[in-house]
Formats: sequence, structure tokens, C-alpha cells
Amino acid sequence: MKFDTTLYFITDSTTFEEDEFLRRVRSALEGGVTILQLREKNRTTREYIDLAVKVHEITKEYNVPLIIDDRVDVMLATDAEGVHVGAEDMPVATARKLIGKDKILGATAKTVEAAKKAYEDGADYLGVGAIYPTTTKVKTVLTSTETLDAITKAVPIPVNAIGGLNKDNLDVLKGIDIEGVCAVSAIMKADSPKEAAISLKEAFGRIRS
Repeated sequence: MKFDTTLYFITDSTTFEEDEFLRRVRSALEGGVTILQLREKNRTTREYIDLAVKVHEITKEYNVPLIIDDRVDVMLATDAEGVHVGAEDMPVATARKLIGKDKILGATAKTVEAAKKAYEDGADYLGVGAIYPTTTKVKTVLTSTETLDAITKAVPIPVNAIGGLNKDNLDVLKGIDIEGVCAVSAIMKADSPKEAAISLKEAFGRIRS
């Protein structure tokens, strides 16, 4: 499946009522998000599936792939376009076996060794970070830009930077051959997710040119 990770939006519904959350998802998509990950750590399986179905209806309107964080069962239940597994989630090889060859499989990698292993086990893209401390995770292990650069050179699949990124702090990524940037708070908590997405995409375009 073809996909574009230029602007990878990871959701966080924890502080929003459902209607407002879905409105923000739509607003971000209007701003040019190219791939969207639904991340829900605290919902029951049924709640996760219910929300994923609603989000999927919106992402399909914009022809943007929906990636489910962590939960292969939720991805299969909703026929989402892919799943993303972290270092402590299901092994990449197991996830690939369960979802088949036609779905998108993303993985988190913080070292060159982990990146190579994820690629060999079937990952289609990698999220690497955190580049900066984040507000979405209690403990953040930072990844140096040197490591990020080394990972982009070690694997032939798209690599995205993640962790505390916004339109004003992307300069540290200049010269590194990443495919895109991942954002949570910079879009999710913005007054206008649409405007935030536009600005972030433009900022990334400037460091790539």
C-alpha cells in the first residue's frame, strides 16, 4: 500500500469530548496531514474500536491512511490501513504475520540495531525519537540527531522524527534524510489544528529544500 509520512499526525483524545476530538481530527486533515495514527492507551477494546470506526470514516474522506497504535486486533476489527508497534508492544515480525503483507506496519526504533531489526522483520516505516522532551509521555528517552541520521542511512524505508516537534524547532533536523515529522501536541492542542498542520508542513518543506 502506498503511503506518505510527510506529516504524520498522532492523536490524543484525553482532554476532549468526542465531538470536539473528531472535529479536531477533521481540521488537521484539512490542513494537509498525510497519515494519521489513532493512539488510545486508556480505552477498553470496545471503546477503541468504536472511536476507530468514527475516525476511519473521516480519514477515508481525505484518502489518508489510518494507523492504529499498538493494537493489531483493533486494526483488524476496523479494517484500518495499518498498525504501529512500539518497543514494548507486539514484535514486528508477529504483527506482520497477523496483518498480512498488504497493510502498513510501522515501528518505533531508538537505535540503529533496532531499526535494522524492525526493517528485516517487515516494518514499512520507522518513528525515531524523542528528539525533544514531550508532554504526551511521562518518561521520555531522548534520541540524538546523530542517531536519527545514522538510522536513515542504515535502512531503506521511510524514517520519521518524533518527539516535541513543532514549526519553530525543526532546524535541528536539517540535512538529515528523514521522510517526515510526527506531531501530537503541536496539532492536537492548537487553537486551529488545520492552521497548525499547514504551518508544520511548510516548516518541514523549508528544511527539506
